[in-house]
Amino acid sequence: MTSGISRRARVLAAAVGTGVLVPLVAAATPAFAAPPAVTCTSARAGLAAKLQKDITAALATRQGTVAVGLYDRGTDTTCTLRATSAYDSASVVKVTVLATLLWDAKKSGRYLTDRENTLARAMIIKSDNAATSTLWKQLGMTKIKGFLAAAGMTQTKPGADGYWGLTQITVTDEQKLLKLLTAKNAVLSDNSRSYILKLMGQVVSSQRWGTPYGVPSGVTVAVKNGWLQRSSNGWRVHSVGAFKGGGHDYVMTVLSHGNSTMNYGIATIQAVAKVIHKDLAAS
Repeated sequence: MTSGISRRARVLAAAVGTGVLVPLVAAATPAFAAPPAVTCTSARAGLAAKLQKDITAALATRQGTVAVGLYDRGTDTTCTLRATSAYDSASVVKVTVLATLLWDAKKSGRYLTDRENTLARAMIIKSDNAATSTLWKQLGMTKIKGFLAAAGMTQTKPGADGYWGLTQITVTDEQKLLKLLTAKNAVLSDNSRSYILKLMGQVVSSQRWGTPYGVPSGVTVAVKNGWLQRSSNGWRVHSVGAFKGGGHDYVMTVLSHGNSTMNYGIATIQAVAKVIHKDLAAS
């Protein structure tokens, strides 16, 4: 979590501490750097500039703090915004929980039990919190951290005392996880990857908002969303998704907090997703 003290307040405090008198008008002077900009690269001519322009425009009038990640294998396209900023995970961490469960089972040379399968399905398809708490406790911090290390998710900090929803996540690490789910690798078996994507493709209709918004017909969708309200930074509303079809194979992460309502956060994410799907489909 970032400090509740603004940069301006810290600067003023430092100035006061050194005995320098700071006129009140100085505090109102816009002398600080502009918000971070969307950056994109692509092997497809013109695509990076188009995405950068359209994502920036989609966020121009939105309140809150938004982080974005996009990677498309088909055009070697990457876009990022606040890629290393930390957010409370809410239910997005449930994909990491399932990946950890499957990674650990693979190491033990076993399949999931019927009980584990039932819990996993409820956790992803319905975003069931009780099922998540059961699996989180079963795995324990050692195994969860072990998976994060194996996956190279070095910026992810598991929530303490069973509070899995307060796990700190970043766009960088969520994109790493989505890439592991969508391409052959040494961390997760092909069967494990297929199982996770299958469940993310079966999420109940009321939870299929966010990154799938505006997806072209014929493109497969795997999604997991998260939402959580806290006294500071308002609503956290997140969406991660994997999409394949139409000559594209891409993964997308949009994290946000400081939303006035859950629906406001959803609308922000969907504004971003809509232009990304449109620009990739046209490329």
